[in-house]
Formats: sequence, structure tokens, C-alpha cells
Amino acid sequence: MKKYLTRYGDNYADFISGDQIKADIESGSQDAAERAHIPPLTQDEMDYLYEIIISPQKIVSVEPGNEVVVSFDAGTLKLPVRNGIPMDRLQAILTQERALASDSIELCHVDYSYKPVKAIISEERQTMEQAQLMTTLPLLYGAMPNLGLYTRPDGPVGNWSELLPAGKIAEAREAQEEAIQHAIRDIVFVASQMIESGADGINLDTVGASGDADVKASLEAVKILKQKYPQIGFETGMAGEFNMGMHGLLEIDGERIAGLYPHKQVKMAEKCGVSIFGMAVNTNSNMSLAWNLARVCTFAKETVKVSTIPVHANVGMGVGGIPLSLIPAADAVSRVDKALIEIAKVDGL
Repeated sequence: MKKYLTRYGDNYADFISGDQIKADIESGSQDAAERAHIPPLTQDEMDYLYEIIISPQKIVSVEPGNEVVVSFDAGTLKLPVRNGIPMDRLQAILTQERALASDSIELCHVDYSYKPVKAIISEERQTMEQAQLMTTLPLLYGAMPNLGLYTRPDGPVGNWSELLPAGKIAEAREAQEEAIQHAIRDIVFVASQMIESGADGINLDTVGASGDADVKASLEAVKILKQKYPQIGFETGMAGEFNMGMHGLLEIDGERIAGLYPHKQVKMAEKCGVSIFGMAVNTNSNMSLAWNLARVCTFAKETVKVSTIPVHANVGMGVGGIPLSLIPAADAVSRVDKALIEIAKVDGL
């Protein structure tokens, strides 16, 4: 039986039979469908995904006319930090615009959270103003809500990751509720300063990393900011496919946050004024690329279907079907991109 060179979720390359690839596609799609209570991929969609996976070309691409735009998280850290190229943030922005032809880019600080940016906001404003004078592409400002930074010993509230295992449920919930208020104030303050310095938009990245309280802080901050700056776009990049219930009882407009999958996360984000929804689906490093990609396409297809705002699938290392590796293989990345665009119909990456 003929075997095809493909990848696993940890970036490992191996030869897999066509029957196994087909079985993995069906299994991955079914896994997403059962978890989120959404339809699996159709047979035609699974057949097309199979053709993408077994394509003999090392790099695949979309058909002309199917191109999508790209947004970034930690935009100005990609070249100097991720790739170890000695350049400052302004040089990184110019390289993204003039050499790599990026559709947009994000200015951010190496300590990628809203709380620590408060202390250097004057310097960040100057950098944003200078970058806007030098560029023409849409330039956002981004950081993480990162509720963990508000816990002791460095922050003012208790650490729910310590309180919960100790059985102190009420104390853990109280600490999260207090942290939400601190985070909202910081996000609104920093984002307002950057918008008034010329930012074309604001990105809240890795939303939900600290659970449902993290999501609430982010979306409540967007509500305030959207009323304050109705012409500005706000992007939320999620931390994962499922809102963890670290608190469990938190709600937005009467709907519980914990337990939501992407197709329901996006509807909550819409109501709060989010302009671009960055859905994230976790990659299982033990499973094949076919399994992971079928799974993310199932989630993404339903999310795009119900959404009235653009959906940008997170396709970084370890999410969106991309292998969990510091430098994912281009053959895997291009297949993920093509499948998400042509099967799930995402608006961007």
C-alpha cells in the first residue's frame, strides 16, 4: 500500500498510508463535532482535505482569488526574539512592511502584557508615533491581559492556582473577581494611550489563558474601549478552543463564559464590540497532521458560519493544526493555511 510523507503534531515526519490518513481525518472531525456539538465535515470536504494532505508538492497554496489577510500577535517580537535577528522594533516593523509585505503588524513590548506596559507608557507612545510616521500598513498595539500578573507575591490578589487545590473555592473566586477589575483598568488605560498616539487598532492576545476571568476582563475592557473609540478595531486572539472555568460562575450579559467553544466564543465577542476574532484550536502533538487539521477545520467552519465579524484562525506553533515546534515545517504550515482558507473559509490568519 502506498504511503505518503506527512507530519505529526510534534513536527515529526513519517510515511502514513492513505487509509490511515482518511481514518484520521474522519476521527479528528468527529472529535471536534462531539465536543462542541457541531456538524462534522462533509464527505466532500474530507475528500478535499485528503487531497491537500497527500499533495506531492512540498509547499501548497490556495487558488488565485482565495488569498486572505494576515494579522500578528507579538508582531515586533517575531524577527528579533523568535528568529534571533539583532534589530529594534522599528526596524522589525519596516522589515515586515517593506520586505515581507505584511498586511498588518503589531507594535508590542517584550514583556507582552498590559500591566507592565503602564510603567513605560510614555516611551511606548513615542515609539508608536514614530512608527506611524514611517509606515503605511495598519499598525496595531498588542499585549496579553495576563491575569496571573495580578496574583501575589508580585500582585495585589491571592493566587487562585494555589487557592483552588487547597479547597479555598470562595477565596479563589474572590481573588479572580478582584483581578478582573485591576486588569480592566490597565487594559483601558494602556489601549487609550496607544490609540491617542496613533494606533490603528488594539490586539488583546491569548485571551482566556487564566480561565474565564481572563476572558471577562478582556471583553469588558473592549466594551468600554469601543464606546470610547467607536472607529477603532479590536482583535481578540484566544488562548485555546475551550474557555476554562477557573471561576466557573462568571457571565457576560447573562451567558456563562466557562465551557464555550469557538463558535460560541465568537458570538460573545461580537456582542462586546470585538472587530476581529482570533480563534484558537489546540494541536495534539501525539496525533497526525491529518487528525489535527480535520479537527480545526471542523471548529473553524462552524465559527465562520455563525460569525458576523472576520475570523482569523490562530496558526502559530501548537495551535490551529500547526505542529508544536519552535520552527514548524513549511509543508505542514502551508497545508494548514490552504485547508483553513478553502475548506473552513476563514477570513484571515
